[in-house]
Amino acid sequence: MSSSDCIFCKIVSGRVPCNKIYEDEQVLAFLDVRPVSDGHTLVVPKAHFEKLHQCPQEVLSSISSCLGKIVQAVVAAAGAAGYNVLCNNGRAAGQLVDHVHFHIIPRNEGDNVFTHWPAYEYESGRADAIAEKICARL
Repeated sequence: MSSSDCIFCKIVSGRVPCNKIYEDEQVLAFLDVRPVSDGHTLVVPKAHFEKLHQCPQEVLSSISSCLGKIVQAVVAAAGAAGYNVLCNNGRAAGQLVDHVHFHIIPRNEGDNVFTHWPAYEYESGRADAIAEKICARL
């Protein structure tokens, strides 16, 4: 996807309106138009990068430097008991817009959001083998 086709790039440029929450030189935060809870906010870099690992360190630093204060404001305004911060990368992970973005999702007990986490235990030796493969690629 090119940045000219990207809905988030259109929001950043002002061609598509949004409910803006926060903005600085490199970051924009706005309410998600299809929220899973009241206050569901998206935090995006203004520059177009499709996946997290493609973002330069300075962009990730800019996002991380403001993410905490945005989270604090969203959670307080929503009156939430907790929150999720998610970054989906690729269709298999649920990424629907090919522009890096972080979801801030205010949560409350019994809200029926993410009700099942499909955890499992590794078979003997499997965790060691996977860790070794990951470390070899760092």
